[in-house]
Amino acid sequence: MKRKILFVLCLLAGLVFIIFGLNKFFNYMPPPKDMPDKMVKAGEAFAAIGWLMPLVGAMEVLGGLLLIIPRTRALGAVILVPILTGILLADISMAPSALPIVFVLVAILLWAIIENRARYLPMIQK
Repeated sequence: MKRKILFVLCLLAGLVFIIFGLNKFFNYMPPPKDMPDKMVKAGEAFAAIGWLMPLVGAMEVLGGLLLIIPRTRALGAVILVPILTGILLADISMAPSALPIVFVLVAILLWAIIENRARYLPMIQK
C-alpha cells in the first residue's frame, strides 16, 4: 500500500514538474496578476540569460519523467533537489504565499529519497 501511495504522489509531483518545465519553453501559463514585484524582476533577469530558463525547464521535465518511473525515481530526485531548493528559497524570500505547495513537493521528494536511500550509498562509499 505504501508503494502505491508513493507512486501516486510521485506521479503527481512529476506531472507538476513536467507541466512547469514545459511552460518555460512554450509559455502557455500566464504569470499570476498578484505576483510580487521582486519575483517579476527576478524572472525577467533569469529570462535575460538566454540559456538559463531552457536548462531549468529541461531539467524539470527530465526530473519529473524520471520521478514518475519507479526504477529511475532515485535519479529523478537527485535532479530535482537543486531545482526545488531554488524554488523554496525564492518563495521564502519573495512569495511566501506559495510555500504550502512547495512544502508538499519537498515532502514527496524527501519520501522518494528516503525510500531509495540504498541506491545512493554507492555514490558515497569508498
